[in-house]
Amino acid sequence: MTQNDDIDNSAAPLIEHLAELRNRLIWAVMSYIIAILACFVVAEPILNFMLHPIELSMRALGDPNPVMQYTSPQEYFFTLVRIAMVAGFAVAFPVIGYQLWRFIAPGLYKSEKNAFLPFLIASPALFLTGAAFSHYVVTPIAMDFFLGFADASSIVAAIIPTLTDIPGDVPAADTGSDTGIDIVFQGKVNETLDISLKLIIAFGMCFQLPVLLTLMGKAGLVSAAGLGAMRKYAVVLILIVAALVTPPDVMSQLILFFAVYPLYEISIFLIRRIEKRREAELRAEGLWDEDDPADETEGKA
Repeated sequence: MTQNDDIDNSAAPLIEHLAELRNRLIWAVMSYIIAILACFVVAEPILNFMLHPIELSMRALGDPNPVMQYTSPQEYFFTLVRIAMVAGFAVAFPVIGYQLWRFIAPGLYKSEKNAFLPFLIASPALFLTGAAFSHYVVTPIAMDFFLGFADASSIVAAIIPTLTDIPGDVPAADTGSDTGIDIVFQGKVNETLDISLKLIIAFGMCFQLPVLLTLMGKAGLVSAAGLGAMRKYAVVLILIVAALVTPPDVMSQLILFFAVYPLYEISIFLIRRIEKRREAELRAEGLWDEDDPADETEGKA
């Protein structure tokens, strides 16, 4: 057998893997395109669902007939396209995740498959939980804050002139020239949708924290004791992330912090259980080293 034959034989598995990857990508992309087309058909009901929190806020502030606008001919169409793309990814994710799993599963041992599969299921579940929390809790609070702030400012502006009136003065005739400018909310569809989508994506991604940290714990990259010692840094980091991914109001930032930090503590609890199970298995096999400082630290955690 020549050297060229050895090279060809060693390259064959790589070509097979690339062909398999291509087939999985084709199935994933096709499912995403079909999901986009299907979601575009129902994009308007999805848009109405996304705008429901701001509709409730506008009605609560006394607007009996809330109206949103768009200012360019193509704006509404591309807003529906964006909705179809985001919703299409959510609809196609089970197929995309299945294709990913089919590609990597043959290279995993049975124990590795059993360890990885729960995380593949938990990840979309936690993302949906974060998205639902954002839509039903955070977005209404943010909309109430922003619209209520503008409404309160207009009330204060109307009260202040009456406080500066001198008693006994005869009010001047209202000619309509000194009444100022009425500031009213005329929301744009795409800008309002941006706020809702950003909050949904931000909370959905932040709710992935237990999955990420627990996977790192199973891989031995982090420990429960190490995460526990980093609590004060985690608090600062979560606050910084909350300030970056949420609208610039303190309320939504605090809500994100108080939603994510318990997930950090849950991650420490899950990693501690993983470490105790690993210790028990090593003890049963007689491989546990009592003198290992890292093992003693994990046991004390």
